[in-house]
Formats: sequence, C-alpha cells, structure tokens
Amino acid sequence: MESRIGGKEMLFKDENSNLVTVKEKPFKLEKDIQSVVEKNLRSIFELEFVESEFSIDNYRFDTVAFNKDFNSFVIIEYKRGKNESLVDQGYAYLYTLLNRKADFVLLFSEKFNKSYSLKDIDWSQTRIMFVSPKFTDYQKNATSFTNMAFKLYEIQRYSNDILVINEINNKKSFKANQEPFDSQDSSKKKVDREIIIYTEEIHTMKSTEPIIQLYEELKSRILDVGDIKVEPKKLYIAFKGKTNICDLVFYKKNIKVYLNLKEGKIKDPENLTEMVANVGTWGNGDYRFTLNNEDSLDYLMMLIIQSYRVNQ
Repeated sequence: MESRIGGKEMLFKDENSNLVTVKEKPFKLEKDIQSVVEKNLRSIFELEFVESEFSIDNYRFDTVAFNKDFNSFVIIEYKRGKNESLVDQGYAYLYTLLNRKADFVLLFSEKFNKSYSLKDIDWSQTRIMFVSPKFTDYQKNATSFTNMAFKLYEIQRYSNDILVINEINNKKSFKANQEPFDSQDSSKKKVDREIIIYTEEIHTMKSTEPIIQLYEELKSRILDVGDIKVEPKKLYIAFKGKTNICDLVFYKKNIKVYLNLKEGKIKDPENLTEMVANVGTWGNGDYRFTLNNEDSLDYLMMLIIQSYRVNQ
C-alpha cells in the first residue's frame, strides 16, 4: 500500500490489518544499481544483455543491451549524481555508437555466436536509457523533447526486497525553431539524421481525418480496459500489457487491427476477422480486423478484450 503525505510517498506493508512502514534501502553505489538491472534485464526492460563496461574510443558504456523487437542496440547508463548533463552524455554516446557500428555488431556476434552484419540492425531505433534513484527537474526537462532517443527510469529499493522502477514520461513536442540546445552541434546532427523517434502522429498522418477520429475513440476504449500502454513502433502502433495486445497499421481509409491471439483461440461469431497466420504481416498475432467506421467498434472491442485477457 502506498500513501502520499505532503508530497512525500510512503510505502506500507499490511500485516494482519496493521500497516508497517516499509523503509527505503538506498543504493550506495552506481555499481549496485547496475548489478541488479543487468541480472534482471529481460524481466525489467525486455532486453537482451550483451556486455558490461564496454570501452570504445574515450567512452565506457555501462551496459550494452539489445532490443529484439526493434533489432536495435540500447545503451544503459546508471547515475547517482544529480548535477550531470544527461543530454551531453546521451548524444556523445549515441554518436559514438553510430560512428562505430561495426564494433557493436562484432560484439553482438561474438556474444551470441552468430554472424551479423550492419544491415541486420535497425540503427534508426538505437536508444539510450538512464537509470537513477532520482533525477532533478532540470534533467527531466532537458531530456523530455519528443525527438530525443532518451528514456529515464527512477529506481528505488526497499527493506522488504521490493524494487520499484518508474519510467519518467513527460515528453514534450516542440517546433523546429525551439531546439532545446545547440542544433549546429555535429554529433547531434548526425544522431538526429540516423535515429527516428516514431510517434502516433507519424502513423495517423497516413489516414484521413475521419479515420484519425476513429482511432482516438478506439484508443480511448482500449486504455479503459486496464493497464495498457501505447507504443508507436516503426511499422505500427502497439497496445501492450505484458506483451502486445493488438497492433494498428494505418491506411488512408481504414485501420488494420492485428489481434495477438493464436489460430483457434478467438471467439468471432460473425467471422469478421481474417486469418493471417501464414501471410506476411507487420503486426503480431494470427488474426486481422479491418476497421473503417465506428459501427464496428463494439464488436472489435469484444475481440480486443479477448486478446487482453491472454496478454495482460
């Protein structure tokens, strides 16, 4: 149980209806944070561990990880200090990675004992993650622009062996003349050319206004179902629980909704879905539903809820 008094969060454990305060057990060293994250990388972030303390040029990357969903590298850096510039370090590390792609591919190939080439990696989805017990407002604001390939996570450890990890999600949009810092910096320009931050708007711009409005209604209904997050990816917008519940691909006059259910595991009494198990598709799952008007929303939600129960 959590409570908040005067802006301070308090954590309690219920012992026979008596609330016992659970005290924070702070990390003493960055290395302690790194150790627990690396050992549980797949459980926490759904990433594959590649290497720890990887040195290249004048930099040492705390953790090199790999995102199989995107076929891309992720750099994880751990912070204890509150006065460090995450933006400067983030761009420097991303620039180095993109400038030394072959070294990272070799590292990855040796780790998994399989030959990979540069073209096997989606460099546009390269990301950097910062993990810290606490970020300052300045650090949060400086990294909150939608075109930055940065993610921030705050991590706390408590005396009852509970670990709490929260993503700091305050992304802000801005126009081209509102750059957060020097847009002429050569390393930043290279990173921004190669790395793409996919947004809902990038996908919906392919459609007409009625389809966009239809999407907003569908999105609202899906998010009301439960603990679901929206993740725009390269080829689709994913709605995720533990795994993808449904994936949406946008066209001018409709939305293709891929339901993450295996063949034979769906109840579709009106046979409005297509079986796409043996067809090359962008989304996950064996069933596809074509949405082109709001009359189908109730029926589609009945199908999505089935997938939610499997993938929540």
